[in-house]
Amino acid sequence: MQPARPQAARLWSSQAAPLLGLRVTEPLFTPAPRLVWTVAGLVHAVADALASRFAVCAVRGELSAVSRAASGHLYFCLKDADGEAALIRCAMFRRATSLLDFAPSDGQLVELRGRMAVYEPRGELQFVVESMQRAGAGTLFEQFLRLKAKLEAEGLFDPSRKRGLPRHPRRVGVVTSLAAAALHDVVSSFERRAPHVEVLLYPSPVQGAEAPAALVAAIRRAAQHAAVDVLIVCRGGGSLEDLWAFNDERVVRAIASASMPVVSGVGHETDVTLSDFAADVRAPTPTAAAELVVPATQDCLAGLRGLQGQLRRRTRQLLDAQVQRLDASALRLARPARLLHQQAQRLAMLDQRMLTGTRHSIVIRQGRLDALDDRLRRAAGAVRSQQAVRMQTLEARLRALDPRRVLSRGYAWLADAQGAPIQSVRQLAPGQSLDAVLSDGTARMTVDEVGSPQSR
Repeated sequence: MQPARPQAARLWSSQAAPLLGLRVTEPLFTPAPRLVWTVAGLVHAVADALASRFAVCAVRGELSAVSRAASGHLYFCLKDADGEAALIRCAMFRRATSLLDFAPSDGQLVELRGRMAVYEPRGELQFVVESMQRAGAGTLFEQFLRLKAKLEAEGLFDPSRKRGLPRHPRRVGVVTSLAAAALHDVVSSFERRAPHVEVLLYPSPVQGAEAPAALVAAIRRAAQHAAVDVLIVCRGGGSLEDLWAFNDERVVRAIASASMPVVSGVGHETDVTLSDFAADVRAPTPTAAAELVVPATQDCLAGLRGLQGQLRRRTRQLLDAQVQRLDASALRLARPARLLHQQAQRLAMLDQRMLTGTRHSIVIRQGRLDALDDRLRRAAGAVRSQQAVRMQTLEARLRALDPRRVLSRGYAWLADAQGAPIQSVRQLAPGQSLDAVLSDGTARMTVDEVGSPQSR
């Protein structure tokens, strides 16, 4: 029961008493006693007032920082869906969560029914949810999906653009806040796993309105510095709005265009940002990012010890094999006469093989020569027969063309004094001397008269 509110007491002043002719001995009016609340009483009173005023109400907003306890209760914050700076902490107990037909997550736009209450151990205002219904996607989540689709269409998330991490980096850059717990986790992992690796910090805010520009500047400083083999961009977990700087388009493009491989270790394992898609490797936590970047020194030493053992065994095997070869060579050198005898036997065998091979080769070649000689003789006889037949044919043809055979039939061959043949009467003149060749001799003749065949 809330106590009655005390009435204000009337004030009086000791300076006004002489003016009234009064002797100041005691106050004219005694003030009413002041009411002082206990903490529990005040909290109970506020809770009762809220319960009477907001016993049953409905509210619409965007889910943020959703977490489910081991007991089955659901805790989250409800933000104003229109972007106003207003937030209510909410609790949904296991009985109500068992009736849900979907899995609540950050960024969802929902409509809640329940009552306002005060969580007395901390004096916090909270909304106890009796039912929850989906009302569409939240503003931030819609922005997330739209920007993801845009950048994915440009190819910024293409797996072919991803670069592999160096196996043994010498320097690692870290982009995070100096006050972030993620920095301590990363540095502790490096000190534990690979204390020889040098860590270069590029500080930047990781939350708030100024965080995106600062993150872009830090990533670009790391690229311009060109002193690290791989860059870790990280921060601890949080709600969707806490991690929103890593969904900023400028930050995503800076990570995609970095000159060195980038590992994104933002939030917890269930948190997903656009920086995770643009980075070459996505780690579920900052600690996991450090573990992905550098191998543990102990693991490397164990691997080296294994290789050392293999090298020793292989070397021992090779040495044993060479020792056996030396022993065998020493045994052979210990009996030179036996070796000489073996070599003599081998030489004799080779000599016999050479003689046998030579004889066999001679026999084969002699047989080939005999065959070639026989072929040559047959070919020569055939050529001679062909040539004889041809000679007889040519002789017959020559005899047929012999002019003496023509002269024997009563013809004569006329020639002038120079021996040129007379082929026409136009070559003749009266008194010209001619030689007439007959079949059995030659006669000297003189031309008395030249006539033409037409005159006859």
